[in-house]
Amino acid sequence: MGNFFNLDNPLFTVLTKICDMLLVSIAYILICIPIITIGPANTALYYTVVKTIRRERGYVFREFFKSFRLNFKRGAIVGVILTIIFFILGFDIFYAYGLTEPDSTKGSLLMGVFIGITFLVVAFSMFVFPILSRFDMTVKQLVKAAVFMSMRHIHFTIPMIIVNLLAVVIIYFFFPFILIAPAAVMFVNSLMLEKVFKKYMPESEGPAEETGKDEWYLE
Repeated sequence: MGNFFNLDNPLFTVLTKICDMLLVSIAYILICIPIITIGPANTALYYTVVKTIRRERGYVFREFFKSFRLNFKRGAIVGVILTIIFFILGFDIFYAYGLTEPDSTKGSLLMGVFIGITFLVVAFSMFVFPILSRFDMTVKQLVKAAVFMSMRHIHFTIPMIIVNLLAVVIIYFFFPFILIAPAAVMFVNSLMLEKVFKKYMPESEGPAEETGKDEWYLE
């Protein structure tokens, strides 16, 4: 029984991570409500999930709002642009679907084109905010990096999209899952994204005791 109440017990570790994911997910959902904050909120969510929940560095809310503030401007710009693009693509797909009745050939062709474009935009969105959370880039550099990585590492991009779609299906049938879904999805996606990012990270400068830097992202 003594080991059961030990804070290093694997069960307590798992429960702590679940609680952290629940807390950061709720914070994320609330901050996304104004729409314009979706970009920096996604950036902060990834940063917090990887640094605090996976690497066990810092505290959930402190790291979340730290990243949110640091990346607000660039995250907001990219987030607003993506929101507008998704809105337009949603309208286009709805329009193309409406054409399948009078002209199935034209409607189906347009549907295929718009769905293809949507896939590319979704693939881009899988990478852009995590990249922003990790690398110091201008918006132009950020866009180029997200396009390149999402296509260069398509073998990770597709599974990440599937994970997001699966979360949407689970929420549809079990709505309370939405309270932990943002962090849970980001946690799973980070298992693939971190493998990609390590290919582009500079080599370690040495032990933290010598450099004074906690290179947690290289672990």
